[in-house]
Amino acid sequence: MSVEIRPIEKGDHAEWKRLWTAYLEFYKTKVPEQVYETSWQRLFTEGEFEPRGFIAFVDGKAVGLVHYLYHRSMWSPEGNCYLQDLFTDASARGKGVGAALIEAVRQAAAERGVTNVYWMTHETNDTARALYDRVSRRTGFIEYDLL
Repeated sequence: MSVEIRPIEKGDHAEWKRLWTAYLEFYKTKVPEQVYETSWQRLFTEGEFEPRGFIAFVDGKAVGLVHYLYHRSMWSPEGNCYLQDLFTDASARGKGVGAALIEAVRQAAAERGVTNVYWMTHETNDTARALYDRVSRRTGFIEYDLL
């Protein structure tokens, strides 16, 4: 089995929406249609800090996606890369798709001179955490947000 990773293209809209919807459903949430539309447009908007994405294919079928974005940092002139959403279809889990998507983001960040790629996941997401423990280091930081 070979995994093909490439940047998301405008012709991928239906598959992107299907995969992102599955990601949102995995986390038992949803977004309004306007968020889908705005997010899709932002993936193709020029700008240093606009989100970007990759899509993964196995045997011609879209099976995974990742969204990422860059932001400034007080700790590095190059800034940081936040890997915001990573999803692999259940049929392709455990086959290297998630690792390949993470590596694609790492390479894109490195081409830009950014060495800090980071993300978070829910503490109950054992499948994802097993991958993350293999391909990255756990920092020990705990996330907080204001509701």
